[in-house]
Amino acid sequence: MVDRLSALLQRFELHARVFHGGPLYGVTDIDGKHGAGHLHLLRHGSLGVIVEQGHQTVLDEPSVLFFPRPQAHRLEARGAAGAELVCASVDFGIGDENPLLRALPASLVVPLSHLPGLELTQQLLFAEAFRRRCGHDAVVNRLTEVLLIQVMRYAIEQRLVDGGLMAGLADPRLHRALVALHTEPERAWTLASMAAVAGMSRARFAAHFSRCVGVPPGEYLTAWRLGLARTLLRRGLPVKQVAIDVGYANASALGRIFAQRLGSSPAAWQARDVERARPVEPLAAG
Repeated sequence: MVDRLSALLQRFELHARVFHGGPLYGVTDIDGKHGAGHLHLLRHGSLGVIVEQGHQTVLDEPSVLFFPRPQAHRLEARGAAGAELVCASVDFGIGDENPLLRALPASLVVPLSHLPGLELTQQLLFAEAFRRRCGHDAVVNRLTEVLLIQVMRYAIEQRLVDGGLMAGLADPRLHRALVALHTEPERAWTLASMAAVAGMSRARFAAHFSRCVGVPPGEYLTAWRLGLARTLLRRGLPVKQVAIDVGYANASALGRIFAQRLGSSPAAWQARDVERARPVEPLAAG
């Protein structure tokens, strides 16, 4: 069976773009208007992070700070020595399409001391980010993606999120059903077949799923299919093919649920999305 994260990564490709690696002094503003999340990896120094609502987080030890969804924020290097860090934009689908992004908190902070298995990745990333060599961009971007996958793996294993998909993926029984739904959305799923994958009765499965994930199994499946459908439509696939790929008998069946939930036909939604671009902003001094 495909593992818990690979099933999602196959459907929503993870792309990171490092835009800063090295010392940071003073104040820097990060614009959250361009559709990407952000990851900051602090190596040395003290860093204040302020979001739009005025809430401040202070990182006084080497840490990973991850904003899964677009979020305007300010970085303040504290002290004359500044802070050494790597900053990257992260594109892992859009939050209302990717259930993993919906399940993650607004921000996730993990001290590097809590990630003992990541020393090699950190060392390689810092070494590549702080000096430019052949293939610099490709190497630092791939290493950042590896680091982020390891952080998400840690969050699942340590149950850092106690609800939503993250909690479901951490559950020894529910994760089998969730991986199956993610891997085979086109399958004619029923409550009985989902429960069978989890090794539970229908009643126990439905109750446990709703309590742990926060929505009934059928509702989760519909949301997963619609999120995946929008991702496929954004890639330019025809509506008829998308319908089959995500588990609907034909374009009309997909169109009915699409209009009911999103207020638009798939074709109209796809046409409106053609012009939509999601550029990544540079690090701008504040």
